[in-house]
Amino acid sequence: MMKLYWSPRSRSFSALWLMEETGEPYERVLTDISKGAQKTAEYLAINPMGKVPAIKDGEATLAEAAAICAYVAERYPQAKLAPTVGDPQRAKYLYWLFFGPGCVEPAMVQAATKIEMNPVAAGWGDVQRVLDVLDAALQKGPWLLGDNFSAADIVIGSGLNFAVRLFKMLPARPSFDRYLDACAARPAFQRAGALVMG
Repeated sequence: MMKLYWSPRSRSFSALWLMEETGEPYERVLTDISKGAQKTAEYLAINPMGKVPAIKDGEATLAEAAAICAYVAERYPQAKLAPTVGDPQRAKYLYWLFFGPGCVEPAMVQAATKIEMNPVAAGWGDVQRVLDVLDAALQKGPWLLGDNFSAADIVIGSGLNFAVRLFKMLPARPSFDRYLDACAARPAFQRAGALVMG
């Protein structure tokens, strides 16, 4: 059985939501970062960065939320959280899966810290461009891949929920509100939220 290392009130939400969406049994291993559990030698062997979430699947270990989403979606194809190899939608799926950590998260940090960056030098461009690209995609809806919910929606939905609703780091837009309402209506989102908020 897959083990998910997590901590309350942390970025573990995306991995919890993902695992709940699969419908597969998994073991939650509390790694309370408020008590330094992520700094133990045992945990650093699973994730040398000392962050949550992380997973252990037999001998395989993995960290980073988007990577976990990609791995678990392929590990449990019956959950239909990723287009199969050869499906034309797979390109957009991969794009959005990595847009979260590659563009949305840096844009959140830039917006929160008000650091000025040369948009040519910043891998994500600039905050406005990130928000505009995401806005345009979400206006098509209901999900990033049209009618098909995927693990990419977990990555983007988690990041937007964190940035727009929980911490108000990024401004709301009508497309963001509609999308986040749709995410929040999912039973797996609700179960994960109850777990992570402890």
